[in-house]
Amino acid sequence: MKLDDIEESRHVEDRRMESGGGGGQLSAGALMMLWPLIRMLLRTKIGWAIIGLGVVAYLAGFNPLSLLGGGHTAATHRVPSAQEQQEAVRMKKVLASTEQIWSQILGKYGRRYDPPTLVLYRGMTRSGCGYARAQVGPFYCPTDKKIYLDLGFFEELKRKLGAPGDFAQAYVLAHEVGHVVQDQLGILDKVHRLQQQAMQRGNKTRANHLQIPVELQADCFAGVWGHYARSHLDPGDIQEAINAASKIGDDALQKQAQGYVVPDSFTHGTSRQRMEWFMRGFKSGDINACNTFR
Repeated sequence: MKLDDIEESRHVEDRRMESGGGGGQLSAGALMMLWPLIRMLLRTKIGWAIIGLGVVAYLAGFNPLSLLGGGHTAATHRVPSAQEQQEAVRMKKVLASTEQIWSQILGKYGRRYDPPTLVLYRGMTRSGCGYARAQVGPFYCPTDKKIYLDLGFFEELKRKLGAPGDFAQAYVLAHEVGHVVQDQLGILDKVHRLQQQAMQRGNKTRANHLQIPVELQADCFAGVWGHYARSHLDPGDIQEAINAASKIGDDALQKQAQGYVVPDSFTHGTSRQRMEWFMRGFKSGDINACNTFR
């Protein structure tokens, strides 16, 4: 992508210097606050066990204070690599591009686009939807209106899944921004209510399948963004996005992980579906072409 003329988004919360497991040095103030509790625990065998578990967790890199709401008090400070810094700048510029384009698109329908906050982290951090972990992958949390992205995911996308390229990374972020658009259009709330009803009836398969059109529509919305960002694309960029979409289809991921496919457990759609809906959005540039719920 050609992003030199795009300024970085201001809606970014960079926690990379603080995250990565939550271990580190406990402050003297924190120890003073916990000392009465520690003295009480030392009087019982159970208390000794709790303290022991806390020490083990701390040495393993998890800050026990995070369970009390102090997850950033004892953060492990890290220095990002030059490559990671480049990826961070790229994501900030891609985010700025989505802000500009979606403001224009929704403005045509008399709607205002409220940009989300992009949280960059490594390892683990807190979100309004619970703890964000690298293993979960990028996601949008409707509760706090933030997108969570561990940049280490891009290394997995490249090496493990075989989807390299800067526009493959941009597609990942544009997909999450697609969920933001769905949230602001009221689509996520409607689907979540239907999923809750399905779960109450004990129909987990139905709840899973209701998520598929949500994800495919986010792919289509990512394509719509790509349509209007064409002036910033290099030759081969679209192929990178299509390749990434094919690598993260439910069927492709399941076959890679376990050697066989279980359609009843699909939540994001097949590789073919993800590629098709991204291209439908890219070719049309029209959000009305992204009705995956029909």
